[in-house]
Amino acid sequence: MILDKIKSRRSVFPNQFNAEPISKDKIATLLEAANWAPNHAKTEPWRFKIFKDDALELLTEILRSGYTKTTTPENFSELKLNKSIEKVMQSGAVIAICMQRDPKARIPEWEEIAAVAMAVQNMWLTAGELGLGGYWSSPGFISELSDELQLSAGERCLGFFYLGSFSGPANEGVRTPIEDKITWK
Repeated sequence: MILDKIKSRRSVFPNQFNAEPISKDKIATLLEAANWAPNHAKTEPWRFKIFKDDALELLTEILRSGYTKTTTPENFSELKLNKSIEKVMQSGAVIAICMQRDPKARIPEWEEIAAVAMAVQNMWLTAGELGLGGYWSSPGFISELSDELQLSAGERCLGFFYLGSFSGPANEGVRTPIEDKITWK
C-alpha cells in the first residue's frame, strides 16, 4: 500500500551512506519520478543540477565560495565549512533542487515551491524503492549561489538532495497522532 511507503520514507544522512556508486540510470529514475509531481497551470517548475563523480569536487568549491563570501570573519567556522564539504564527498551524488518561476507569474510563487517539494518527495520515495538514501538540506547561504550554479533568469536554488547507497537500517519514524492536528467543521 502506498501509505506504507510514505510512512517508511526517511532522511538518510551522508555519514550513513556506503561507498557503492550510484548509476546514472538510478538517478534518471529518481528524476523521472520527480517529473510526475503535481503542479498548477502545468508550469513544471522543478529543475535539477546533478553533481556526481568529479563534479562533487566542483560542488565543494561552490559551497566553499558561498560560505566564504557570506560569512563574516568573526563568524567563520572552519569546522562548519569542512562539515559541509564532507557531506558532499560522502555522497554518491548531490542534486541541486531548483525552481524555475513561471515567467508570466500566473500562479503564486509558493505554489511553484510546493510543486518542487512534491517532486522531491517523489524522488525520496523512489530512492527508498531503489535502496538509496537521501536527505534535503538548504544551507543559509543558498540564495547566494546563483552565479556559481549558473541559474537561469527566474530560477532559484531551494537546496541540495544528498544521495547515497544505503544498506543500514533506517531510523524509526515518529509522528504524533493526526487527530491532534485536525478540526472537523
